[in-house]
Amino acid sequence: MDELPIETDVTSVNQWLEDDADFLLLDCRGLDEHAAVHLKSCTLIPMPELPDRVAELGDDRDRHIVVYCHVGGRSLMVAQWLRQQGFHRTQSMAGGIDAWSTEIDKSLPRY
Repeated sequence: MDELPIETDVTSVNQWLEDDADFLLLDCRGLDEHAAVHLKSCTLIPMPELPDRVAELGDDRDRHIVVYCHVGGRSLMVAQWLRQQGFHRTQSMAGGIDAWSTEIDKSLPRY
């Protein structure tokens, strides 16, 4: 299995969603941020809760996982951590939901 780059871009993620590709979209932001704006079909596990909740992802260990946050900092840390836990097909969505709202769906609120 080829190593995926640690980051991917919003255009690629949008294409995977449009193609109904098999991947897990993981929102690692807080509850308030998620409530304000989020991408459809995402799973919310806030970054501080991840060490206690990583078992919830056990069935997805070999699946492609894309993590996003506000601008890409937290998601990059989460992607690196998940890879260390054996989730080798994990990527961070560079630019986060902020990039999504400027490049993909301008109707989404920015914060």
